[in-house]
Amino acid sequence: MKLLIDECLSPRLAERARQRGHGESAHVIWRGWGGQEDRELIGHVLDGDWTFVTKNAVDFRGPAINPGSKGLYARADLHAGLICLIGPEHMDPGLQLDLLDRALDEIGNGDLVNQALEVAADDEGLVSVRRYALPP
Repeated sequence: MKLLIDECLSPRLAERARQRGHGESAHVIWRGWGGQEDRELIGHVLDGDWTFVTKNAVDFRGPAINPGSKGLYARADLHAGLICLIGPEHMDPGLQLDLLDRALDEIGNGDLVNQALEVAADDEGLVSVRRYALPP
């Protein structure tokens, strides 16, 4: 599995993914796709068979109460997966790394084909993990 890290997240996440055995992982900026609209970026994600990592969950999976009903993955027949890291608006790189590690622990040696994985930290630091089909 190769991860593409959204530009709203630290490039350190791509480095961590590589350290954890996902050697082809990259950051959007490294690929020259920085500044692109999400609707443009999704084409690169799907064409490149990337598992996409973002904190912009709503843009990609749609509303939390009905994931896959809207969002950029709603029309994707086949995709390598979506990882949503959810936390405070200005999530520091340390928390981003912690949430990514939790996501990678959850996935193990598997994959996320046609699935989303949400790893969320609340205001008290409690972390929840939710995995579901996307689109449903």
